[in-house]
Amino acid sequence: QVQLVESGGGLVQAGGSLRLSCVASGRTFSSHGMGWFRQAPGKEREFVGTISWSGGRSDYADSVKGRFTISRDNAKNTVYLQMNSLKPGDAAVYYCAADPTGWGSRTPTSYDYWGQGTQVTVSS
Repeated sequence: QVQLVESGGGLVQAGGSLRLSCVASGRTFSSHGMGWFRQAPGKEREFVGTISWSGGRSDYADSVKGRFTISRDNAKNTVYLQMNSLKPGDAAVYYCAADPTGWGSRTPTSYDYWGQGTQVTVSS
């Protein structure tokens, strides 16, 4: 069992930055691929990015590539999402998720565990 808790959301002006954190409980965190997804009101959950169990492989949605960076610290059971050059279109609830295969995926159904989400609001 893996429990995930996100933090770091808030209100930021367009062009600003935020860093989200997702802390995992359980000793199997280091074997899981981790993903970030987001969901805006009235829209479907959207893939943001993912990182493999070792941190050696990552993948990003085209909409955030070059602006967002995922990293992880397995010693701290934490995965991060650094978000730069934020746009109003980035506003959403951001969720982290754990993929037991270890590789991460763009597909939400690949993930067994989800956090409760953290709200990101971007003002124009």
